[in-house]
Formats: sequence, structure tokens, C-alpha cells
Amino acid sequence: MPFFYLPTITHEAIIDQYISLMKAIVLEAADKPLILKEVENPILNAGEVLVKIKAAALNRRDYWITVGKYAGIKYPTILGSDGSGIVAEVGGDADKHWLNKEVIINPSMDWGSNPAYRSDQASILGLPQDGTFAEYVKVKAEYLYHKPAHLNWEHAAAIPLGGLTAYRALFTKGKALKGEKVLIVGVGSGTGTIALQLALAAGCQVFVTSGTGEKLHRAKQLGASAGVNYKSQDWAEQLHHLAGGFDVIIDSALGEGFAKLLDLCNPGARIVTFGATAGNIPELPGRKIFWKQLQILGTTMGTQEEFKALLDFVSEHKIVPVIDEVFPLANADTAVKKMEVSSQFGKIILTVS
Repeated sequence: MPFFYLPTITHEAIIDQYISLMKAIVLEAADKPLILKEVENPILNAGEVLVKIKAAALNRRDYWITVGKYAGIKYPTILGSDGSGIVAEVGGDADKHWLNKEVIINPSMDWGSNPAYRSDQASILGLPQDGTFAEYVKVKAEYLYHKPAHLNWEHAAAIPLGGLTAYRALFTKGKALKGEKVLIVGVGSGTGTIALQLALAAGCQVFVTSGTGEKLHRAKQLGASAGVNYKSQDWAEQLHHLAGGFDVIIDSALGEGFAKLLDLCNPGARIVTFGATAGNIPELPGRKIFWKQLQILGTTMGTQEEFKALLDFVSEHKIVPVIDEVFPLANADTAVKKMEVSSQFGKIILTVS
């Protein structure tokens, strides 16, 4: 009888084979649904760490990528900018103290040396680099921050992208101060809801707009003084009657309604915008801008210093981000479809077992 040598498969070899693969949500093309599949685990380079994701959050950019309407899309890709989890591995010369720490990730990467604007090399986690809709994600250790102790995994994952954008819009660009009147246009989004919470914590009087009465009711439950439905023909007149005027306006829509914001501004007001879901800026009456000494400011994301300041502010005021619904990772496609119709109030979360 011939003798065949059968190599022994050790326990360690089985473990190595197992951890070389992970489950992730993969977008293979714009016309295909998100699918859960096994992919290779990320390979760490010097200065990088591997984070075992516990929860991830959706952002509007994830939806735009799934329909092919975002710059620099590559396929296949793993989406997800927001994530919280535990550091599972530290590569190369990365700081070993991060191992096994509970963290959240700053998705605003390679901002550059000038805090006033992002560099040409700046990017957002989740494209072009694979993101957080996976069991593991690799990032540079410099983008790790300790998870605020009062938050669970889901609430921590709800902070990064929207929180950083809102913090910079309110405080760096808008210079919102205690006692000032703030208007948040479109409060139902994840960024809008956390902007409301940040402004209230800073002692501002906050008013909101939304397209549904339910979202306006939810915003008032959080502490908004009042709100109006922007679908009403006289929404701007209603706001003027309720508030008189605003010192800071946070807008993520632009579109034809943007022109009415000038009439709602107090002298010296700051209008900060970071989105264009309703279109471009219409023709504006320039005299109103210079006679009232108004500032129209653009922003997006933020610096490392602003991310740290955001987390310190969240921890100091024990802010708990608003979560609309939580889905298991496998149901990511369903979660994105919910975002498509903008029915959420707050963040949509994916949990990773």
C-alpha cells in the first residue's frame, strides 16, 4: 500500500487562516446592492493599527457613493466613515499603548498644515481607503481617540463625521456664543441633530426647520425653542415672527431658499454651509450682505485639534447623540435605502458582532 504524507494542521494554523479573512459590506458597482462577504483582513503598515469595529454609522456620502454620484469612486470598496471599536493589533512603530483600548476614529485624514482649509491630500475614511462597514478597519494611530466613557458603542459611532462638521461649523466658522440665536436648517439629519445638541450645550437659543412635523416635534423635545416646516410658503416669515433674527445660521441645503436667509440675519450674522442637497446658491441681493456686515462661510469636516475639542465638549456636557435606528451589519443595504428617503431623525447605525 503506498504511503501518503499528510501534513499536520495545527491549531495555530487554523487560527491564522481564520483571522486572515473578515466579513465586510462591499459595494461592487453603483448599480448593485451592498453585499456582506468575506474579504482579506487589512495588512498593517508602519504607524497603523487594526480596529475591531463594534458599531459604525451611515452618512449621506455613503448613499451618494452607492448611486455613483461621488468623486473618486473605486470598485470594489468598503464604505463607512464613522466607527467605534477596540484596537486589536498595532503595527510597526505605532504606539503600543493603544492595544485593547476602546476608541473612536477621526475620519478626517491628512487635513494639512493650515487649519483654515483642507490640503489637496486630504481624504475621508471610507473612500478611497476602505472604511468601517467591516469587522476590522486599519487606520493610522494618529486618528485614534479614546471613546467618551459615558457613551456606548452605538452612540460613540454616531459622533465622528457629523459631529466634527457641526462643531467646526458652529464654533470655528460660526463663532456661536452663549445667548446667541442659532438657526439650523434641516434638523433631521445626523449632522443637524448633533448641531442642535452642541448649540444647546453652548447656551445658544436654537430654532430649526424640517420637512415634517414629527421631526420638528422631536427637535423641540431635545430643547429647540421652536421650528417651522420649510415646505410652507411662508416659512421665513414664520421664523422672523418667532425669533426676530439670527446670529448664526447652519445650512446644509442651499437651493432657492438660501436667499431668504439673508432677511433672517441679524447685523453681523454668520451663515455657515456645508452641503448642497437642494442645489446651488441662487442670485443674492448683494447690498443686504454688505450693509448688514454678513458673512457667508463654507466648511467641511475639521482638523485634529477640532476633533479633540469636539470630544472634550461631548464629554464635558455628557452629550448623547441621537440615534434613529440600529441595523445589523448584514442589513447595510436596507439602512442605506432608509437614508435615501431621508426619513431618519438622527444617525443610522450598523452593529458588528
